[in-house]
Order: sequence, then structure tokens, then C-alpha cells
Amino acid sequence: MSRIGKLPISLPAKVEITVASDNTVTVKGPKGSLSQKVDPDIKVSVEDGTLTVNRPTDQKRHRAMHGLYRALINNMVVGVSEGYTREMEIIGVGFRVENQGNLVTFTIGYSHPVIFYVPSEIKVTTAMEKGQAPLIRLEGIDKELLGQVCAKMRGFRKPEPYKGKGIMFKGEQIRRKAGKTAGGKK
Repeated sequence: MSRIGKLPISLPAKVEITVASDNTVTVKGPKGSLSQKVDPDIKVSVEDGTLTVNRPTDQKRHRAMHGLYRALINNMVVGVSEGYTREMEIIGVGFRVENQGNLVTFTIGYSHPVIFYVPSEIKVTTAMEKGQAPLIRLEGIDKELLGQVCAKMRGFRKPEPYKGKGIMFKGEQIRRKAGKTAGGKK
């Protein structure tokens, strides 16, 4: 069996899960509501405050779907009960970030500012303190959407290995490379 798929999901006190007839799982909690369509072969059952995901056979496709849907449902349960937070920092001289609501403006070394609209499901805050790198804090209940937004922002100026400049996750270690050395071959 799948090591991830066979684990039961324990439901927190204020989380409700409903499974519709078309195999759509809806999770409601204190922070909001999320839904996910599950493959018709995979069976989702809720009993006594725990949710289990079962597969019909040991086919390769069923084994893959088993762990996938268990992880997606678990992410939804954690999202509606606790929520997810990601912090990103911008390293570089003169690099800045500011937001007005969900409209984020990056000044990251291009000839123009980069303007990005964050979806309304995600709450964004920026902080620029003296002596520290500008910080972007993203909060939301949907882990997948939060990851996509972070990846898109990071893509505006990926961290480069020579000087370490760019947009990166807080605490991320960038693998550095040595630059050119003076006095090469003659």
C-alpha cells in the first residue's frame, strides 16, 4: 500500500467534510471552504472524526492516485483549520517591494517596475525595514494556489548563484559559485 495513502486523516474539531455523489470532496472550516474533485475509482469515507482514502486495486494508476488524493485532502483540512503562510525576501541593492491591497509592485533592477496582481484568496503584506531585506508575506488556505503565486513571484528575478541577488524564500540557502579569477592564462 501507499505509505502516504494508507494514513488516516484526523479531523480537527471545527472542520466538516462532505463527499458528494460525483466524488467531490468539500472541506469547511473556520478559515473558509475548499473543494476537490476526486477520481471516481478512489473511495473517500468519513467515520468517527477520521477520513480514509481507499483504492480498488494495485494498478500503477490507482497507487499513484491513492497517495495524491490523500495528500490533497490533508492539505485542504490543514488549510481551512490553520492556513498556510510563506515569506519571501528580496536580496539586492536598490530592490524594493510595496503593495496596495493585492497589487504588488516590484523594483528589482529592470528599467520598469514589475506589477503583479495577487489573487483575492491570498492576503499579501510587505515590509521594508532599514538594514533588512524587503519582505513579502503571503497567507492563504489553498496550498496549491499559494505555491503557484510564490513561484510566479520568484520567477520575476530568480536568485543567481554569483552574488545571491533575487527573490527567494526566507531562510533559503542559495548554492554559490566562484566568479572569474584575475590573471588567467597568457
